[in-house]
Amino acid sequence: MTTTSLAQSTPSRRFDVLYWLRRLSRNFILRRVLMALAKIYVVITLTFFIVRLMPTNPIEAYVNELIDQYGFTYQEARDQAAALYGIDLEASLWTQYLEYMKNLLHGDLGTSYRSKGTPVAKMIAKFLPWTLFSVGVSLLISFTLGMLLGMIMAYRRGSVLDHVLTTIASIFSSIPNYLVGMMILVFLGVQWKIFPITKMRGAMSPGMKPELSWAFIKDIFYHATMPILTYVLTTIGGWMLAMKSNTINTLGEDYVTVAKARGLKESRIITSYVGRNASLPLFTQLAISIGFIVGGSALIEFIFVYQGVGQLLLNSINYRDYPVMQGVFLVITIAVILANFLAEFVYGWLDPRIRVQ
Repeated sequence: MTTTSLAQSTPSRRFDVLYWLRRLSRNFILRRVLMALAKIYVVITLTFFIVRLMPTNPIEAYVNELIDQYGFTYQEARDQAAALYGIDLEASLWTQYLEYMKNLLHGDLGTSYRSKGTPVAKMIAKFLPWTLFSVGVSLLISFTLGMLLGMIMAYRRGSVLDHVLTTIASIFSSIPNYLVGMMILVFLGVQWKIFPITKMRGAMSPGMKPELSWAFIKDIFYHATMPILTYVLTTIGGWMLAMKSNTINTLGEDYVTVAKARGLKESRIITSYVGRNASLPLFTQLAISIGFIVGGSALIEFIFVYQGVGQLLLNSINYRDYPVMQGVFLVITIAVILANFLAEFVYGWLDPRIRVQ
């Protein structure tokens, strides 16, 4: 190949590379994936350093526990803690960070300090399904009922029913979920004896094996009743008010007026014109809510002694179990980011205008 041909081919290849880089930069999915990976990396890094800025460390927390509960001397407790944990907390944070990131790139979340030898991934896999179950069922119930009640409120706006439902929705949407959970526990469990709270602890009854049977399904719903009730009561109000506002705005649109003038059935107008368009923003909020409720389940699961990932997170914080804390925060971060990712695609699927854009 001559010198002239080499000089001509090099710019051409460079042009091709730049061309494909520009094409990739305009790809919607690729941009979202890269942004999601960047967010996950930032959260992983912040979590790693923030948990190590907490007062005490895993060894000191365990030493204090042995001294307070079992009367150990400091040296005895220190020796036992060092033998149990077998970790080098004296290493620099930068060294620990690089080691953690290297393991993470290989899909290793580490092993628990407190439960020696137990992989963090195995612990999360054990507790996460129960949180997803309680949160998923409660969101499905509250979202469905919230949309139906919101449309009823909009169609009967100004009536007594509208005022009553709006007041109830406003009250419940403004009360923190942990406070509603405590009220359910105190009044329905302790005072009025409606719920046998001692029997409803945990995710399922002792001796019950996970299987596709009516006995198992009934049992897990029984144990998740109070967390589900709490989530429903504290989220349904927001769906009701949002759906009412969206429906009222949609009823004033020109295409609804045209549909009524064409003599279409009221049921078709409600489902195909009003309901579909009024619910678009709610589907976006629903996907985002899934991620945030998974992260906010810690207090609810602690109140009802429900063995979900929130309970696991609280225990790891109390014991300063760094690998478990980092693993749970990573799962919560991924859940929130995936929820936002899903929300964009769901909105585009429901609204053709977004797809075209």
